[in-house]
Amino acid sequence: MLDRRGQLLRAAVGFADRALHGLRTWLNSWTGIGHVAVGMARQGYDLQLTRYDERGWRATFYVTGMEHSPTSATGTGWERTPWHAVQRAAWEAVKTVVTLE
Repeated sequence: MLDRRGQLLRAAVGFADRALHGLRTWLNSWTGIGHVAVGMARQGYDLQLTRYDERGWRATFYVTGMEHSPTSATGTGWERTPWHAVQRAAWEAVKTVVTLE
């Protein structure tokens, strides 16, 4: 039998698990990709998302207004699913900005 603190911890972990599952489900969808793209656009980035047959997806974020070439890429992600590629590329772009500051 758990004491009061143990019961609260179990409830908190259960809630966090459900909340994280909901967040993952939402982000791992085309709607989630759209929200990430809009959020990154507000930060000054353009998204290019390309599918390569059955090999996977490449997402690349560029600084808005610059010529889009491989050398101007700020964040790139190559994954089996489009949502994971976009999330990885966004993370790489954000890490680049944080490192430069």
